Amino acid sequence: MELWFSESQTKDQKISVRVLETLYSARSDYQEVAVYKTAQYGTLLALDDIIQTTEKDEFVYHEMITHVALNTHANPERVLVIGGGDGGAIREVLKHKSVKKATLAEIDRMVVEVSKRFLPAISCALDDERADVQICDGIKYIQEHKNEFDVIIVDSTDPIGPAVGLFSGQFYKMVYDALKDDGIFVAQTESPFYNTALIKNIHNDLKNLFPIVRLYLATVPTYPGGLWTFTLGSKKYDPLQVEHFDEMETKYYSPEIHRSAFVLPNFVKQLVDER
Repeated sequence: MELWFSESQTKDQKISVRVLETLYSARSDYQEVAVYKTAQYGTLLALDDIIQTTEKDEFVYHEMITHVALNTHANPERVLVIGGGDGGAIREVLKHKSVKKATLAEIDRMVVEVSKRFLPAISCALDDERADVQICDGIKYIQEHKNEFDVIIVDSTDPIGPAVGLFSGQFYKMVYDALKDDGIFVAQTESPFYNTALIKNIHNDLKNLFPIVRLYLATVPTYPGGLWTFTLGSKKYDPLQVEHFDEMETKYYSPEIHRSAFVLPNFVKQLVDER
């Protein structure tokens, strides 16, 4: 008998992958945590039956949520990642030699522990001496650390459950206050096919805070619609004006991808042009 994992990406659409083995399944204090060995995507991490990351396509998401902002900043030394308990964003952040400390604020300890056990290639940098893993509420954490970070990355789950508070104007003001005078914020902002209202609201909220706000794109096969958005807010530096790029090993990101990611299809451009 074949076993399949299915995620209801919308009320009218599912994505299914064939499961070779269930590696882990338990409920944490916040959500259902499951790890599957799949035929198509290798090891897959799901939270509340929603795909978070897979061995096969994780590099796209993790490289794009980190390197765009870090290469835009002139000298990123202190970086905060909110969410992202799998460790992929921390792994990519620490590829930048200028970074002295990368803090992970993850609310669910089980996500970190499970990722270390079953996704070692993704979580490998969590034990780096420059990584500071804090099991805590990211919202409370930034309230206690004002004017402290060069870059803040919100690597959150979808805007449901524990992550709801990470998609509000009030939270973005806290982020703004936790950034230094030349700081940069970036967050994953869902699908331009299915989350149009959310993308518009986030863009408008950030425009009320940051002088520079940019939406950019990447293709992540296991995320709804495949096409995924990220939104960047910057106090000083424009990602369209980057001339120097740190040399590092990547699979998706490059200087050319950095520039082209901001070239938006008309239907996406309309989301952020309309007020």
